[in-house]
Amino acid sequence: MKTMKKILAIASVLALTVGVCSACSNKNDSDNATSDTSAADSSSTIKTVDDLKGKKIGVQLGTTGDIYAGKVENAKVERYNKGADAIMALTQGKIDCVIIDEQPAKVFVSQNDGIEILPEEFTNEDYAAVIKKDNTDLLEKVNKALGELKSDGTLDKIISSYIPADGDEGGTYHYTQTVTDGENLVMATNAEFPPYEYKEGSEIIGIDVEIGRAVADKLGMTLKIEDMAFDSIISAVSTGKADIGLSGFTVTEDRKKQINFTDSYTNTKQVIIVKK
Repeated sequence: MKTMKKILAIASVLALTVGVCSACSNKNDSDNATSDTSAADSSSTIKTVDDLKGKKIGVQLGTTGDIYAGKVENAKVERYNKGADAIMALTQGKIDCVIIDEQPAKVFVSQNDGIEILPEEFTNEDYAAVIKKDNTDLLEKVNKALGELKSDGTLDKIISSYIPADGDEGGTYHYTQTVTDGENLVMATNAEFPPYEYKEGSEIIGIDVEIGRAVADKLGMTLKIEDMAFDSIISAVSTGKADIGLSGFTVTEDRKKQINFTDSYTNTKQVIIVKK
């Protein structure tokens, strides 16, 4: 599938999600007209990270955007189960901005002319998979697999197919798992985070899904995907309901207290979305 087709497919899914949510919220819009207008006015004053003080910030529950927004002076943090819900609230003027990862932000902006990403990034971060604290055997095996996938170029090919470099149309490479009858490697994810994991029809696809398949092959296992709320993934892995969590997890010191991180497989940034 060409990269542009992927972007348009993702945008269509997200546009539908936002549209449905918007239709369900029409009654509340009239009730909150005064506060919505105020938030819309405040959004236009956000030009840099320093302007976030005292603003209404939308985030996806449990993400690093949620963590970072909570540290902004006098900010009111509005938490949503999906990034699309936060974007919908921004377009309706209920909040002043959204803090979210760069790649999903680009998708949201591509399907809505009324919002934009600020030039100044909020922070840089590394993504890694999460594994249960005492499962050091699996941790070592996954790290070995990731190292091999980096060395042979598989990781780069997967990522560049979804996130092409500037001026590049991107590749058409997609990883197909070869081990289909091995022991299950249960991967917990939240399929609301394009291009890392999202749904195309009933199928969950994306960067993390393909990385999961490649890692499972290296382990001689068959990948089984469990879709769940993002803030449930660490608990699912910690309790053994899932073996590994792959869902755009940023490495943080607080999370390290609950879970083990694998070696990082990519780096990205948190950005701020505002109304134009």
